[in-house]
Parts: sequence; structure tokens; C-alpha cells
Amino acid sequence: MAMFGCPEILAAILCLVFLFQLLWNRSKRDPLLTDWPILGMLPPLVLNLWQVHEFVTQVLKKKGGTGEFRGPWFTKLNYLVTLDPMNVHHMMSKNFGNYVKGPEFREIFEAFGDGIFTADSEQWKHNRAMLHSVFKSRSFEMFLERLIQKKVRSNLIPVVNHMQKQGTVVDLQDVFNRQTLPTSLWKLQKWIQIGEEKKMTRACKIFDQFLHECIASKRKELNGKYGKNEMEEHHLDLLTVLIKGRDTITSGLTWFFWLVVTHPLVERKILQEIEENFAAKEGDSMILGMEEVKNLIYLHCAICESLRLFPPIPFERKQAIEHDMLPSGHHVYPNENILISLYAMGRSEEIWGKDCLEFKPERWISKKGGIVHVPSYKFISFNAGPRTCLGKDLSFVQMKIVASAILWNYSIQVVEDHPISPSLSIVLLMKYGLKVRITKRGI
Repeated sequence: MAMFGCPEILAAILCLVFLFQLLWNRSKRDPLLTDWPILGMLPPLVLNLWQVHEFVTQVLKKKGGTGEFRGPWFTKLNYLVTLDPMNVHHMMSKNFGNYVKGPEFREIFEAFGDGIFTADSEQWKHNRAMLHSVFKSRSFEMFLERLIQKKVRSNLIPVVNHMQKQGTVVDLQDVFNRQTLPTSLWKLQKWIQIGEEKKMTRACKIFDQFLHECIASKRKELNGKYGKNEMEEHHLDLLTVLIKGRDTITSGLTWFFWLVVTHPLVERKILQEIEENFAAKEGDSMILGMEEVKNLIYLHCAICESLRLFPPIPFERKQAIEHDMLPSGHHVYPNENILISLYAMGRSEEIWGKDCLEFKPERWISKKGGIVHVPSYKFISFNAGPRTCLGKDLSFVQMKIVASAILWNYSIQVVEDHPISPSLSIVLLMKYGLKVRITKRGI
């Protein structure tokens, strides 16, 4: 009969690890930066998952802007993490060809297929070229403008109006929950086709089949009605645009509304700008168009400021093809993974000054009253370099149309004591949503 079982052996190993760690780190550096034997930097990361973005920001500041994350010895969870804009510029522009999304990224986002979001090299170039002409076409801009205005007028305003009449608490954030599993687990499930991965495989096949049927139907309709160059604007719809090669993007308005309604002075300035430009246009339910919102400079700057502090995608992931040296002096080895923390960049004094934690739209306004140009490698909410988001301008238009319509027509108050914190997800959502009360604004 054995004297010790597995639990006792495991406990003994853990005790040895902790004792070794005490000797290893005795009178050494900040515990935030502790690199544990065997376990690497996983323990401090796990302990700070509830505030992971703030934790990464603190660590990078102590590391001078760039540092290594070492995972457990038996894993490949090693990353070079940076907030240095010169490193970003190097990877995104100067040596763009050496830094790709990589096969691991495509495997994680398999459901997105081979679209521009996951593609690299020639596949990416092809997708980008195909989409560029669509995003720059006037017909697409007109279609998008009509679509947004229709959705705001027919759906958003009536729903918000109903909620304010009911006097109920509203969650402004569309909740999207994404559950992540350890890589080894979902790979095993996929290989033997069990559990959630079996469902995912079936779902992807059904989804692809549905899309192919829709595309075939739309092509048949278009070929039957119009010649190659005779597509009429009033028949343009989203699927037609997708056939011609348009990728969609989304931007969250939740953080913007929270920041604005908790900063009354900013809210008043936005309303004043709308009133000065368009008060005579309509009374209630004023919904502006694409050309009109371009005049709302302060609103544009407030959106930039919210994206700086709360970028929708808090991390950008890259993988090196060949050995390289970053401007910060860090070596990058073949197949090494790099994480760019957009969240930490927005809180960097070196980039934004000592008031970097303040919500201050004025930092984006020039002395002449225009919009200050900030290089994309410092403000990369829409990526940078050749992979800069094609829909950046249209995203601003969408946000400004929705924001101006809501703020002009309604007063929003965040529910007292409602907790506000980022969720641990690929998209920077609010962990508990944004609970608010809405009343009709008497302007």
C-alpha cells in the first residue's frame, strides 16, 4: 500500500514551488512583475483577471512600455506585450510584411472564414482591394445613410421613447457574451467531435449553406433585372453590397454614452453644437444625415476621446515571421506572438500627457477649431498602417447619427450605484451592462 496518494504529492510539489518562490523573490522587485518558477507570470495574471486591462497597464508602465509575459513552462503562452507607439509604427507600417495575424489567430476565429478580418498576405490583399472600391462608392454611402436613418427613426427612437414613458430601467448595452475555453480542451473536442465544438462544426456548415443560398438567390435576382453596370441605387441593399465585397464593422456606443452623461459639461457642449447647427431643422426626433453630422466637430472629438479610453478591441495580436529588432530594443523571434495593448496606450502619459486619464474632448480640437490629427500608430482604435480600417469614416458617421439623435431627444441618467467595469472579453463590453433611466428632453 502506497504511503502517499496523488493529492499529497501534488500538495508537496506546490509547497516546494512556493518555498522556492519565496527564496527566488526575496527582497526583489514589485510583485506585479513576479516571474514564478514553473508557473511563470500566470499566478499574478489570474489574480488580476477581474481588472486585467488595468493590471496590464500598470505592468507595462513599470516595464517602460514593453515587457514579456511568460506563461507556465509546459505551455506556449509567451507574449511580448507593448504600448510603445514606435513599436506599433514599426510593426504596422515600417516592417508590415513581417507581422501577420498567423494561423493560431485564424484557428481561434474559424467562424469568420477567410475574410479580411483573419486573412494574411495575398488573401488579405485581394480582400482589401475588393472592399476598397465599395467603401469609397457614393452609392454605398447613400445606402448606409438611408439604412442608419431608417433604423434610428423606425426602431431606436420608438423603443427608447417607449422605455422613457414606462419609466423603467434600461440597459443601453447590447449584451454579447463570449465564453472562451482553454485551447487544448476545444481542440480535443473538435478532433473527436463532441460537446460545443461538434455544435460549432454543424453551425458553421449550416451558416455557410444559408449564406450561399442567399448569395445565389441575390445574384439570380440582379442578373435577371439589370445589366452589369445598371444596378439602380434604390435597389441597393446590404447583401448586394456584400456580394460586391463589403465587410461589416461594429463600434460600441456604450462607453461613449456613459462618459458623456457622467460629464455634464461635455454633454452640454454637444447639445449646444447640435442646437447651433440644426435647431431650426426639426423639432422632436431630429435625425441628422451623413453630410450634416460632419459639421459636429465637438461630438466627433468626444467620440475620439471615448475610443481612446475604451477601445472596442482592447488588444491587437501579431505574430512575427522572421527575427526582428523593435525600436524599444526588444528582440522578436520567428513565430513569437506580440500583443499591443490599446487600452494601456490610451492611458500612457508619454503619448497623451499627464491628464491622460481624463475624459477631455478638447484635446482633439485645434486652436483653429478643427480636429487635431493624431497618427494612427498612437490612436489605433481603427488599426494602423496598411490594415487601417476601411470603414473608419463610416463608423464615425454611424456613431454621430445615433449619438446626436439620442442626446438631442432624451436625457439619460445612470442608475445610482450601478457598477461600471470592463468585461473580460475580446470586445470591451461593460461587465454588468449600462443601466440607465431615460426621460424626454425639454430643449
